[in-house]
Amino acid sequence: MYFKIRSLVLFILCTFFLSACGYRFAGSGNFPAGVESIYIEVFENRSSQIGIERIVTSQVLFEFTRQRERSLTSSPDKADAILKGVIVRINTQTISRIGTAIANEREVTMTVDLRLIKQSGEVIWAAKGLSDRQAYDVEVDKIETDENLDVAIAVLSERMSERIFSRLTDDF
Repeated sequence: MYFKIRSLVLFILCTFFLSACGYRFAGSGNFPAGVESIYIEVFENRSSQIGIERIVTSQVLFEFTRQRERSLTSSPDKADAILKGVIVRINTQTISRIGTAIANEREVTMTVDLRLIKQSGEVIWAAKGLSDRQAYDVEVDKIETDENLDVAIAVLSERMSERIFSRLTDDF
């Protein structure tokens, strides 16, 4: 009995302190400047990776749908704001080798710039130089290596879209 009361008091205290310090789950805040509905444009691709804009945009749309589906609109005219993204660059580099000349593992790095723009043209939120990286294996067969790169880009796009949504709803 004493253990149950003590546990209950501890739970109540923890709840009180966590709520008092502003703790909340990532992505649970509001969009900036009172925005309720967002239209997401296809990201602009300034990298050398052909078709990456479709992959990244699809993943961002999926994340917004997963987190807050009612916030998305199918047309820019119906939105309070438009999210515009630019894939600035995609780089790959060798991170481990077998001997001196054979790559064993590479890393792909993606950098994006984002802006949330109200219908009036005012930029109400921006994230410049948001980047992340993902390692992938290098195989003897180039086709397999390219498939590993595609998987790494998909994983990287998923992680980046989670960060984008979280940063956009930080309420800071």
